Amino acid sequence: MATYVLIHGAYQGGWIWKPVATRLRAAGHTVYALTLDGCGERKHTVRAGITVTTHAQEVAQFLHYEDLKDVILAGTSSGGMVIVKAAELARERIARLCFVDALALLPGERVGDIVKRAAPNEVTEVTTAITPADAQNRLFKEFDPELRAWALAHAVLRAGPRPLRSRAGRSCALARRLR
Repeated sequence: MATYVLIHGAYQGGWIWKPVATRLRAAGHTVYALTLDGCGERKHTVRAGITVTTHAQEVAQFLHYEDLKDVILAGTSSGGMVIVKAAELARERIARLCFVDALALLPGERVGDIVKRAAPNEVTEVTTAITPADAQNRLFKEFDPELRAWALAHAVLRAGPRPLRSRAGRSCALARRLR
């Protein structure tokens, strides 16, 4: 059986993986669904200085201290950027990267380049969360109604900020090598 470490995207937490984690565990796999610093139920820890790199360091440290090897590291949304950087930091512990509707930047790209929205060159450390309408009509649009309602009930929307640098980082060296 495999070991999965699942990394959430923007405005989410490890909880977003609950339906997937339940199925994987039922099939006999070991599954960890992390909530990264400043996100989800850890929103109270949001502060200046949280970046894709600090999130990736958090993942790498988790792999180290849990003594995990041959991990399938999966990321969704902005979690794609985190898993690429984590793979640079903990290459020897990761067997495979899995991008689930995830962002994977090419050299020099920013998130705004991918989603065709303007991205400022200089970003502030923290941004306000997205609106409930935005989450329903864009972020969770493709979910079936029951799953969408559940995700909306858990998402960190207007209730708090989201570390901006954790979703606006530049691509890392591994992405350049994979291109």
